[in-house]
Amino acid sequence: MQLYSLIDELNLAILKGDTTCAVALTEQALAQGVDPGELVTRQMIPAMAEVGRRFECGDYFVPELLLAGRAMKAALKLVRPLLAAGAAEPAGKVVIGTVQGDLHDIGKNLVAALLEGGGFQVHDLGVDVPATRFVEAVRQKAPDIVALSALLTVTLPAMKTTVEALRRAGVRDRVRVMVGGAPVTRQYAEEIGADGYSDNAFGAVRLAHTLVENACDAVQDLSHS
Repeated sequence: MQLYSLIDELNLAILKGDTTCAVALTEQALAQGVDPGELVTRQMIPAMAEVGRRFECGDYFVPELLLAGRAMKAALKLVRPLLAAGAAEPAGKVVIGTVQGDLHDIGKNLVAALLEGGGFQVHDLGVDVPATRFVEAVRQKAPDIVALSALLTVTLPAMKTTVEALRRAGVRDRVRVMVGGAPVTRQYAEEIGADGYSDNAFGAVRLAHTLVENACDAVQDLSHS
């Protein structure tokens, strides 16, 4: 298979959510000397951007999103060690998890996969994560962002508890906190002191980039004051 055709096929495999094909094509591309960074920035990320466009237009639904995210994450798993070896800088570091009392992970997994596709280094704490674990992760991983997910209305208070725990531990000012999930609203995000909210996975990736960029701008402003 010619190189340009192989790369186009990778893009299509991610769009279709074909994990087996995406992995095989990524292996072939790397074997033929394609730069891993190019694969991510010119194929994987654009493919997921197209998935997002189709979702927003109503052409794709949650099952298609999950399949595409799974295919992209599997392909990215092959590329990530090569990027690390090449000292490629991530867009930022994110600690993500579903808050205590909530065992749902579909939305959280999709956001984590898309964040990785967007160039972020993601540390996924899983589900039913107590506030203390988020605090510990901030201290150990030094992330730029803490992303909290909840699907159940009854677990929303755990988001507030987590933000308060970060504040009591003295680490709240080290990170930006973003929240999301079916029962979460922008108003609730503001009430608990979160830095951002998104009602969908692709919006979460855009928000993460904005939060990191704004944090960098603030540092630059301070350096010139």
